[in-house]
Amino acid sequence: MISFQLRNIEKNGPCNKTIKVFNPDLISLITKFHREFEGLRQNLLQRRRDKQELFNRGLIPTYQKNSKACLENWKVAPIPADLLSRKVEITGPVNDPKMVINMLSRNKGERADTAMLDFEDSMCPTWDNVVSGYKNLKEAVDGTLSSNSYKLDTNDMAHIMVRVRGLHLNEKNVIVDGTSVSAGLLDLLVCAYYTSQKIFDQGKTPKFYVPKCESYLEARWWNQVFTAIEKALSLPKGTIKCTFLIETLPAAFQIEEILFELKERVVALNVGRWDKIFSDIKILRDHPDRVTADRSLINMNCYWMENYAKRLIKICHTRGALAIGGMAAFTPGRSESIREEQLRKVKIDKELEFLWGHDGCWVSHPYFIKEARNCFPKNNQLEKKLEEFDKFPDLLPSGKGKRTLQGLRKNIRVGIAYLNGWSEGKGCVAWDNLMEDLATLEISRAQVWQWIRHNTVLEEGMTVTSSLVKKIFEEELEDILKEEQKESFIQAKVRAQELFLLNTLPEFMEV
Repeated sequence: MISFQLRNIEKNGPCNKTIKVFNPDLISLITKFHREFEGLRQNLLQRRRDKQELFNRGLIPTYQKNSKACLENWKVAPIPADLLSRKVEITGPVNDPKMVINMLSRNKGERADTAMLDFEDSMCPTWDNVVSGYKNLKEAVDGTLSSNSYKLDTNDMAHIMVRVRGLHLNEKNVIVDGTSVSAGLLDLLVCAYYTSQKIFDQGKTPKFYVPKCESYLEARWWNQVFTAIEKALSLPKGTIKCTFLIETLPAAFQIEEILFELKERVVALNVGRWDKIFSDIKILRDHPDRVTADRSLINMNCYWMENYAKRLIKICHTRGALAIGGMAAFTPGRSESIREEQLRKVKIDKELEFLWGHDGCWVSHPYFIKEARNCFPKNNQLEKKLEEFDKFPDLLPSGKGKRTLQGLRKNIRVGIAYLNGWSEGKGCVAWDNLMEDLATLEISRAQVWQWIRHNTVLEEGMTVTSSLVKKIFEEELEDILKEEQKESFIQAKVRAQELFLLNTLPEFMEV
């Protein structure tokens, strides 16, 4: 007996569009997969909570130096030819057809190698956005996606990848047996159902990005889901390939173990730098010796961030997988001088990634594709094994560095701006010449919470308290309203302030 419910469809999204996506065959598959995998998912989420309790008591993440993955001689499965060169990847929300077309197409003669169509950090997961994303992906694979005068050139497109939502997220609008389904499992199943066979028939590789993994056990869960989907869709085992983002502090200590669990289908790991910074703060929230410096001072030149990236490169290349660099979150800006400065920053960032050994990188805007590509003259650097680099470096963030009033203001300003965009159904906003997505919002609110928690004294001599944070919220709102003159920022400020001043730090912003 199938107990399946689509909730609040008329209110949250176009009913006809939803019905077209969720046919009886797909509904049956979703129900089957929920019943098979939800119990273990909940166990893994409880394991996260138990681990966090230990970290809150003073423990720190550690290496598993004697694990099977570390000691045995093994390689990942051969990388398909169409995935061997991923110099420049571009990403953005999958729900906007115009943005999807722009990500897949040439812009002033330049095109990314791959486009990661995102259901996660850059997309606000309203039901309308989710269902529109499924529709846009299907039409992009079919080559029929259009938006006004924007159309795809099916003979000259970036390779399509999809980032599904993380293990921790539920899709409250899809109910099986009275409980919400896993949002990530739903995304993976729906997208594979509509596109994997078509992509395979086109002579290409079906490929997915998986975010927020925290352990090799979670990687094993995802791999089991992939295998079950291949079986359900009558695809040969290992047909669907994946790239995992290593963007949590616990995962950084288990890179080799995660890769080992996925060795039949993984082609790359990615340095997800922004979520990693958020995870550093969140995991070590109660450690007074790990209170972070201003967000603007935490970059890939910090020893723990450099060590994390080089560890990923060393392990990936030793085991035969690609190592993709992180996101340059700059936007072009509105003046020629700003654009030149932004290009210079992207060039510095991407040259460093190539120097270390990355095989490719991310950009947030088509404007930067050419500059980024110029920094990666080789298809990949699989031969670069970083043999002199210690595989078990110090990955714990430093508690040193400046904490300033300007840094506090920046966090609060980002909170107001981002939640204003969120209220409009946007998952990423261009703000102060940076692309702010959910990951950077998470950094901002976690850092403010951490500074309050530890009575942090700023360089200017004042202690970060709830009262000071409220005062800065009022001042930043006043400045924003002078620039934007939109009353929606007032409600965004109220919501952001409530989020930033919660007594207990939420593991993730409630979506």
